[in-house]
Parts: sequence; structure tokens; C-alpha cells
Amino acid sequence: MSHIRNILFSLVIGFLIGIALGVNIGRDKPLLSNPFEKASLGDRVKQLGSETLEQGGKALEKTGQALQDKAK
Repeated sequence: MSHIRNILFSLVIGFLIGIALGVNIGRDKPLLSNPFEKASLGDRVKQLGSETLEQGGKALEKTGQALQDKAK
């Protein structure tokens, strides 16, 4: 009975550690960082700004490519 209890305990601990690591992977954070830490307002603004800039750059590239194709 003790052997089964140890196996179940190991599975539960492994599951909890796997969830924590999966959350960090999903949020693009270092693996061993706190998965429940709230991002500060400054960090969220920086992330949103970089995403917006990246999307704007892609849209500008598409527009430039369309204009080049139209000029030909």
C-alpha cells in the first residue's frame, strides 16, 4: 500500500510542476520564474507597444509590396 501511495504522490507532484512549467512556457517567461506573478503595468505596456510596432511593420511591408507589384 505504501508503494502505491508513493507513486500517486510522485504523480501529483510531477503534475503540479508540469503545470507551472507549462504556464511559464506559454507566457514566454523563464522556466523557473514565478508562474503566478502579475506582470507590471510597465511590462505590459512595453509588450503591447512592441507587438503593435511589429504588426505595423508587417502591414507597411505588405503595402510596399503591393505598390511595387502595381508599378510593374
